[in-house]
Amino acid sequence: MLPAQYKLNSAEFRRVTRKGRRTGTKTVVVHLAHADSSELVRFGGPHFGLIVSKAVGNSVVRHRTYRRLRHVCSELAGTIPTGCDVVIRALPRAGEATSKELMDDVRYALGKLTGN
Repeated sequence: MLPAQYKLNSAEFRRVTRKGRRTGTKTVVVHLAHADSSELVRFGGPHFGLIVSKAVGNSVVRHRTYRRLRHVCSELAGTIPTGCDVVIRALPRAGEATSKELMDDVRYALGKLTGN
């Protein structure tokens, strides 16, 4: 489980998926938006949200994919600016991907969105 300081609440989640920029790879679609300026103080770094639907596979595959993506988020938290909100949606091929492939795809997508 991601620490609470890195989680998006439902309003932030909606805002990122609707108004944020997005890019995709073969295994994931990554949405990125900067935090609302209405927040006076923000703690804990970037916030993340994950979407792993039934299209990814059965319950075992979905949970494994979710755990792998959670690990990717915790690894990348230090490389993303604090004021960013990120939503990662797993595509059906994510269920067959290795942890390294997921890490590479998310890192590539975030690089495209942040210009790095």
